[in-house]
Amino acid sequence: MRLSKRGEYGLRAMISLAEVQKNSPTGMTQIREIAQKEQIPAKFLEQILLALKNAGLVHSKMGVGGGYYLAKPADEITLGQVFRVLDGPIAPIRCVSQMAYEPCGCPDEETCGLRMVMGDVRNAIANILDRTTLAAVVERMEAARA
Repeated sequence: MRLSKRGEYGLRAMISLAEVQKNSPTGMTQIREIAQKEQIPAKFLEQILLALKNAGLVHSKMGVGGGYYLAKPADEITLGQVFRVLDGPIAPIRCVSQMAYEPCGCPDEETCGLRMVMGDVRNAIANILDRTTLAAVVERMEAARA
């Protein structure tokens, strides 16, 4: 499990969209505004937002006044959902993945010490990411700014 640039930029863009949703009547913003604010290459952000759109996490509207917006309220989208769309399973090794399980080469998976520890790592990270919504991150940012 590693947060790639794609995952990092996607999470930052989604947090930015959550801020827009909270502070704008339309909740909509253009790619170039997100790219500029978050210092993300616009072409790369376009690809990331397309993947998030295909996953049903964002919508877009074409034309004047168009842009991207969250498909659901920010308190219904977790960091874990976004992470999995962009970077895949959270598991540090495949034999502890709940979504992309693959057997490992150890002689006894049930008593493998490494598998047990990596399962704990996976569960700890997944619990944080799956319990943290975009809205909670925005609230945390606002509190830090105050």
